[in-house]
Amino acid sequence: MTDEFEKQKLLRFIESRRVDLVRFLQELVAIPSDNPPGDCGVIAEHVHQRLQAYDFKQVSMHEISPEESAKIGMTRVSNVVAYEVFDVEQGPEITLNSHGDVVPPGAGWTKGPYGGEIIDGKLYGRGAAVSKSDIVTFIFAVLALREVATSLEGKVSLAFTFDEETGGEMGPKWLLEKDLIKPDYAVCPGFSYSIVNAHNGCLHMEVTIKGKQAHAAEPQHGHDALESMTGVLAVLYQYRKTLASKKSNVPGITSPTLVVGKISGGINTNVVPDECKIRLDRRLIPEENPEEVEKEIISIITKAAAKVDGIEIEIKRILLAKSFGPISEDSSFVQSFKRNWQQIMEGELLIHGSPLYTDARHFYEAGIPVLLFGAGPRTLLEANGHRADEHVNIADLVNATKIVALSLFDLLKRNN
Repeated sequence: MTDEFEKQKLLRFIESRRVDLVRFLQELVAIPSDNPPGDCGVIAEHVHQRLQAYDFKQVSMHEISPEESAKIGMTRVSNVVAYEVFDVEQGPEITLNSHGDVVPPGAGWTKGPYGGEIIDGKLYGRGAAVSKSDIVTFIFAVLALREVATSLEGKVSLAFTFDEETGGEMGPKWLLEKDLIKPDYAVCPGFSYSIVNAHNGCLHMEVTIKGKQAHAAEPQHGHDALESMTGVLAVLYQYRKTLASKKSNVPGITSPTLVVGKISGGINTNVVPDECKIRLDRRLIPEENPEEVEKEIISIITKAAAKVDGIEIEIKRILLAKSFGPISEDSSFVQSFKRNWQQIMEGELLIHGSPLYTDARHFYEAGIPVLLFGAGPRTLLEANGHRADEHVNIADLVNATKIVALSLFDLLKRNN
């Protein structure tokens, strides 16, 4: 049988299961998995049960200890792994990884955030686009491969994790360190209209300045932590202006950014503030060295804070997520997705980097070629990702499933 004949079998299977794809996504959207607070046990169990019902032979759930979960600010973390083996003796292992934890819904919704309501071909709900849809896409892409199993070799591992919103340290990174997945290639959640082959890194830091309380009527007896922090903020914003001159060579990624996202401090209006705290977000382009950037920021902050007498400063790293890529556009891995995308979607596929950071970096750091592709929109803004009324186009959900299935076929077919 020709490859084209086999591929048509894949496409027919996915079309025949269109209703099942949608219902499964509605099930997942209906299960709250907000992170924070990070109690994702119920949705992990549901995905585990579904994989068993779909007759995957090797399905396992790996519970992270409460102590380790608490370290990343979560209540309950589990990882669900399933395998579909076509030939255990030869062929590559390809991991499909998506996450089921989501940011809290927040205010402003006109549809229920857990309702899975369908209007004009769009399914609404938190996680519909980021990234519960790709749990569905990846599972059904593998189910489709069973239609042509005798033509394939190697295996696919499905790795569904539930800590992406807090960095993925107990998700993909943990699974890789434990050798529970050993992929030659990996696919992580992405967009239906592009392949992401690189992304920014991210540094989160917390800066605490401590002074000394005093009555506002006699401020000379105190040391003003807020005054010191004001100086720190001033130099950080000056530093931010310089970042625009740094340009990445990766399409889709422009310059580094800096945002001070949170500030707190003070006791009362009539008290010299003895403590002030900020948290900052510094995005790292792939060309930057994360450790050097961190040292630079520490130096800038320390010098500025010292201009006020009696001040103590503490600078703490909250998160360091390294950038990844770019993965070569000419690799057979990327080209298989490009070729099949053009067959299903038509037009020209964009291959670019992203200013976001994702779990894909954990695979890249382990030396595994990885790309981002899935049932997402053209942009997060278009689908209200991380905003009210998040949604995914059902047509994109189905088409992404087809593209993933066809690409897996190309990568796993015998005598490749």
